[in-house]
Amino acid sequence: MIGNSGAETGPRPAFHSDRPSPDDRTALRERAAQRDRAAADGEAARAGRAEVPPPGDRHALVLGATGFVGRHLVLALGHAGVRVSTANRSRASYGRLVRWLAEHGHDEAPADLGADLTQPSPIEGTPIEGALGDVTEVYNCAGAYRFGMQADEARRANVESVRSVVAFAARLPRLRRLVHVSGYRVGGQDPRPWSEERRRETYRALGAYEASKMEADAVFRFEAERLGVPWSVVNPASVIGDSVTGEAGQYLGLASTLRDLWQGGLPAVPGNARTFVPVVAVDYLARFMTLLPVDETAERASYWLLDDDTPALPDLVALVAAHYRVKAPRARVPVAVVRRLPRGLTRADPETLTFLSGDRYPTGPARAFAARHGLAMPDTATTIRRWADHLAVSRFGDAPAGGRRFTAPGGVRTFELGEPAAPTVVLPGLPVNADTWAPVVTALGRARAADLPGLGMSAGDRDDWPSWLAALVTETGARHLVGHSIGAAAAVEAAAAQPDAVERLTLVAPFFLQARSASVPRLLARWHLGRVSARALAERLTGDPAHAPALRTSVADLRRGAAAATARLLTAAASPRWRADLRAGLARYRGDVHVVVGSRDPLSPEGRALLDTLPRAEVTVIPDAGHHPQLTHPEEVAHAVAGGAPPRVREPFSPSGRSARSLG
Repeated sequence: MIGNSGAETGPRPAFHSDRPSPDDRTALRERAAQRDRAAADGEAARAGRAEVPPPGDRHALVLGATGFVGRHLVLALGHAGVRVSTANRSRASYGRLVRWLAEHGHDEAPADLGADLTQPSPIEGTPIEGALGDVTEVYNCAGAYRFGMQADEARRANVESVRSVVAFAARLPRLRRLVHVSGYRVGGQDPRPWSEERRRETYRALGAYEASKMEADAVFRFEAERLGVPWSVVNPASVIGDSVTGEAGQYLGLASTLRDLWQGGLPAVPGNARTFVPVVAVDYLARFMTLLPVDETAERASYWLLDDDTPALPDLVALVAAHYRVKAPRARVPVAVVRRLPRGLTRADPETLTFLSGDRYPTGPARAFAARHGLAMPDTATTIRRWADHLAVSRFGDAPAGGRRFTAPGGVRTFELGEPAAPTVVLPGLPVNADTWAPVVTALGRARAADLPGLGMSAGDRDDWPSWLAALVTETGARHLVGHSIGAAAAVEAAAAQPDAVERLTLVAPFFLQARSASVPRLLARWHLGRVSARALAERLTGDPAHAPALRTSVADLRRGAAAATARLLTAAASPRWRADLRAGLARYRGDVHVVVGSRDPLSPEGRALLDTLPRAEVTVIPDAGHHPQLTHPEEVAHAVAGGAPPRVREPFSPSGRSARSLG
């Protein structure tokens, strides 16, 4: 359902009383913010901006650096020229951080201090000397963002770790600032210890995660004041993707709502027209945090980081729905009703429901601070769209996002994977998607695969083929078209329309050069495809259910809506007229033609006879392969497409043998 998508932020707390009181939380939050504003205003009036130390004199220690916010913070500090050290629980997590930083242009790996912040006082005995003796700023991005925790577990991860961090920071001889990431619905706690009664009642009423984040905010302020540690607090809203790339790293909270929307499983929007789930771009948050230690007015101040112009939740969902080109749900369900519905129906953890509120937040100090430093908040609607794209292409965390993107040749929203603008483009067949060609594309190197309009994750339909194919060739530089099954038809149509631009055709299992399949009623095909399992589809296409994992995303796309377009194209593939038109178009093409088929899915005699008339055609037969060799023999297919297939797979054409051809 709805929740905070930032790993270090949290839901709404009770503020001052020993028992949580939803009725007065907004007023108490504003009162806490007024205290912070007064402190910041006093500093500003007293001294204005402090002298900014040169970046080379800064040494930052980032705790929780492998998390979503933490790694973007390390990147932002690196871009600012700040020397960075990190604390990681394992060498494996540190290695992942180093690789991520290198992929994002930060080749200088931060130093690593091994520490497990889920344990009490994990760095209490660490000598403050050597590499740590000159640490000037500490950023605490650590903590557990997970619902359903036990109270003891949550307190170790989110409360006791904060206590340890403050104690550690107090011993740093050159510390200028300790920056703590709290949350927009927990920030502003009274800095005083909790009574056992308050702790017991709050954890029972709000759940372990929310209560622990609330208690941590109070503990941080209390311990920092007691030990004389200069501090700043950021209270970010739901942290979404990078404002430029959309890159995300969290798939909980609001992201899960967009997943339901993308998959067609969001029948209603929870809350009402005023429900406000604000967001902030992760790169803006990271940049803001890097500025806090160099500004004296930020000491002992808290900042609520969010865009006040974030659309209300129904409007935000409608914005993404329009971008995804899916229907936005019109129905709204009051939070009180959601609370009473079975969790199995709503799929909402009770702890997330506190986000569904119309509350507003004291963002003035953060806006003034950003303006003073020339930091502009990126356009939120644009950031949301880019974030939504990244969520979809990464399949909401289920697929690696690298090399995956949406493009728009001919104005058609198109999913691609592989190298951008590569000259070799794979056009997948039916009923599979571009994901099934990922191993082949990777092996080829300078190649990409693109879902045809209406198939996989691409928008559009069969009527978009002419303009889409023309743009694919002329605008994106596709010179070598690799068409599989129905994709072979698209490749031939593109070559027929622009023969001088398409230099080479590789046709894998081209249905119009093979025996004609029996026609399946469109409605029956659509019904079946919308319900087929990955295992059943693997058995149908390859005869081996072991290939089911490679087909899970294809099944997801079929259920999301591609089944209708797939059924229409399956019916069209049986049309004698279209098959004849495609053979005629191929006969007119004078470029290089390479046909790749499996031995269990041979060319028809008519198809072979046509190829014999072409001046520059060859055929590769892959032994023991069927209609989907990219699933069963990806290495052999990659060799064939590259023009370097091993001699053992090049065999004379034989019309004997029964066709094992499957869908498409």
